[in-house]
Amino acid sequence: MEHIESAKNPKVKQVNRLHHKKYRERDNKFIIEGEHLIETAIEAGVAIERVFVTNENKLSPLINQANVSLLTVTESIMKEMSQVETPPGLLAVVEMPAHELSGPAGKGMYLLLDAVQDPGNAGTMIRTADAAGLDGVVLGEGTVDPYNDKVIRSTQGSIFHVPVVKGELTEWIEKCQRQRIPVFGSSLQDGTSHTALGSQPAFALLVGNEGAGVRGELLGLTDQNVYLPLYGKAESLNVTVATGILLYHLRP
Repeated sequence: MEHIESAKNPKVKQVNRLHHKKYRERDNKFIIEGEHLIETAIEAGVAIERVFVTNENKLSPLINQANVSLLTVTESIMKEMSQVETPPGLLAVVEMPAHELSGPAGKGMYLLLDAVQDPGNAGTMIRTADAAGLDGVVLGEGTVDPYNDKVIRSTQGSIFHVPVVKGELTEWIEKCQRQRIPVFGSSLQDGTSHTALGSQPAFALLVGNEGAGVRGELLGLTDQNVYLPLYGKAESLNVTVATGILLYHLRP
């Protein structure tokens, strides 16, 4: 097992470049940290380029037995490479999943995100989509990079389970409608309470920016806009909570 003691090592420099979106997109790779995410990636069959560890004893049997390149680094180098305040001492460079989601094929359940900028919210919605058994998540213009480290941590590994792609939401709405898949926008504007809708054999749910909501031009293209009634004094629901309620309400 190779041991690295210099921060100038090319493999360390590669990790630090992957902190930036342009290099992630160029190399088609990103970083994950911690035993859970690395094991989830291995179980999902994601290609892992290499794993860095500060202590070989941190390696679980699954990671140790996987066919991946293992390297040890000093605590100081791990801290430089890590993107969390308290590094778990285990970091991997992995290839982006080769998810194909060219469009709906007459059925399916999809989540469309319009300019969701908060990484924690985006990651949690991907995780919720995975839990609800959706067929894909489409990230529209202005939505945070799905391979941002905070998004990855918030997905808790769901980024490896459900297809997540970037797409033009206008085109996706039109594709769904051509396939007779209804598109529901989350909005009070010309909206109907979700209680008026039953479960759907197929659907696309469109949710929007934490502050501004879904853009008006997209809401004008949906089949129906829906909202969650507020029975207490709260002014609104967090977008991730609302998304979870609507997904579980709409799914069969």
